[in-house]
Amino acid sequence: MDRDDTTLRVLSTSDLAGLDITLADVVDTVEQAYRTLAAGLSDNPRKLTVKPADGHSVSYAMLGRDGSRDIVAVKTSYKNGLHDSRERQHYYTTLTIYDDVTGLPVAMMDCSRIGSLRTPAVSALLARECAAPDPRTALVIGTGTQGRLALPFLLTTLPGLERLLLSGTHPDGIAAVRAELARHFPDRELELVTDLRSAAADADIVIATAGGHTPAAVEAEWLKPGAVSILVGHGLAPSTLHRADRVIATSEAQMHVTGTDMADADGTFPAVDLELPAAVSGAATARTSPDQRIFAYNSGLVVTDIALGHRFAQLAAAQHLGTEVALWR
Repeated sequence: MDRDDTTLRVLSTSDLAGLDITLADVVDTVEQAYRTLAAGLSDNPRKLTVKPADGHSVSYAMLGRDGSRDIVAVKTSYKNGLHDSRERQHYYTTLTIYDDVTGLPVAMMDCSRIGSLRTPAVSALLARECAAPDPRTALVIGTGTQGRLALPFLLTTLPGLERLLLSGTHPDGIAAVRAELARHFPDRELELVTDLRSAAADADIVIATAGGHTPAAVEAEWLKPGAVSILVGHGLAPSTLHRADRVIATSEAQMHVTGTDMADADGTFPAVDLELPAAVSGAATARTSPDQRIFAYNSGLVVTDIALGHRFAQLAAAQHLGTEVALWR
């Protein structure tokens, strides 16, 4: 079928699962999206959120434009069953991309794999920009989707790391973290830790990816001078934010929306010293002293999903994957 303005390439979960992409390619794609945003060439408006009074579900809609790729996209996200265990929840997220030069639709795809790669890539960029010189030890808290790729992405941006620590309690999750590390870096070893306070005191980088029910909560006083703590999910106490020497965020506005559990008793946050796009672009420096304890907040910016989704769409088109749907006929 010839492509025209009535057809749309639909990429399923299985279509995307069959695409090979290196961790370095993911990091480079995400980093370029930040650089383009910092240059003022992209648009990333604040997300729209809908949540019922009883909090059983949450929905997001995010619109953005990538100025280097000349594409526009809409991402939607819907999760139902927030009061239930993870296996009973329903979660759907999609990305629809349009070419802003030709005016034609590019693809509509499941966005779950994109998010599972984008988020740890962002954590790795935060670690690279915020870590003290010559970091040697990294600690990951949590073994869910984000925890499983956190260390491979960290080693992609910081190959000099020597000790790789993991704090987790779910056997299947721990096994999955080990498997992902072995797949990408077969010569590296993982240390499973049970004393979180001691592990945090050793770590130059702490990435907290645990779920909302985790008992783990690293306190500010556990961290050594020069440590950077990166919040993706849960596992850091609010003190790591409020007592930090510097605060870095992918987006200060989004931190105020999605990071409310880290606010103080009055519902306020400390000021963000720098947003990640400015650091990645070289316009400013995340760390200004080796001994600073830095708190970094990782919240998704839709321009990174757009860039990575477009990269997947390119790879899929080259392999003739997906289904052409005459959606507008």
